[in-house]
Amino acid sequence: MKIVVNEREHDLPAGGTAGSVRDRLKPDADVLIVNGFPAEPGRELAAGDRLVLIRRGEVPTAAELDALLTARHTPGVHDRVKRATVGIAGVGGLGSAVAVALARTGVGNLIIADFDLVEPSNLNRQQYFLDQLGLPKVYALRDTLARINPHVHVSACHLRLTPGNIAEIFGTVDVLVEAFDRADQKAMLTETFTARFPDKPLVAGSGMAGFGPANSVTTRRAFGRLYLCGDGETAAAPGVGLMAPRVGVAAHHQANAVLRLLLGENPEC
Repeated sequence: MKIVVNEREHDLPAGGTAGSVRDRLKPDADVLIVNGFPAEPGRELAAGDRLVLIRRGEVPTAAELDALLTARHTPGVHDRVKRATVGIAGVGGLGSAVAVALARTGVGNLIIADFDLVEPSNLNRQQYFLDQLGLPKVYALRDTLARINPHVHVSACHLRLTPGNIAEIFGTVDVLVEAFDRADQKAMLTETFTARFPDKPLVAGSGMAGFGPANSVTTRRAFGRLYLCGDGETAAAPGVGLMAPRVGVAAHHQANAVLRLLLGENPEC
């Protein structure tokens, strides 16, 4: 009978149990999951079942994780994603969430740049932890991404981006994400990158403050290869703060736009 074990199909004798398959394929596994539910070793298996064998504390090898992501994404999709390089300018509320989403997706190379440190006020919406307070954001985020997917190569640049260093830092990217807070920084990055690399996509964020409707956050093309994610209007102001839910919606619009661009799709559709 054919069953799927750790996302790979196996042709095994009928009448087997989760424990017998474990003993055959991964005898040191101490967690058995059948069709999404914890199972005892004596659980009988049927054709088409999906069995996951886990040894607690074990980190999958690069090949094992690649196989898992390939099974989830389909081979053609994952092959293109893992060869990609994505830059993220600013790793605050938008950029840190974009980085986490792309690492979970298996993007092969991330270049992250920011001069800032993790502050207590960041924790309401940014992908950092209490024990990372005071650390440079790019190094804290690099450590977090390594826990999510240690096989993604992360280049962490702890510096202030300027018109003079943007091309050097992000010249190799397939797509760049703009994730700054300040309007002048957004304009500087957009003007510099689009002038230097007019054929490379830039995915920017604009308008995600407060707790307004999530459905007002959209992805649209502004001009050339510049795409904007947000409602285009809502800025942080007294009584309209930056909060995790809506910032996260905009960030995942950006991450999804990046993925669609890497796969040759139109982010607006």
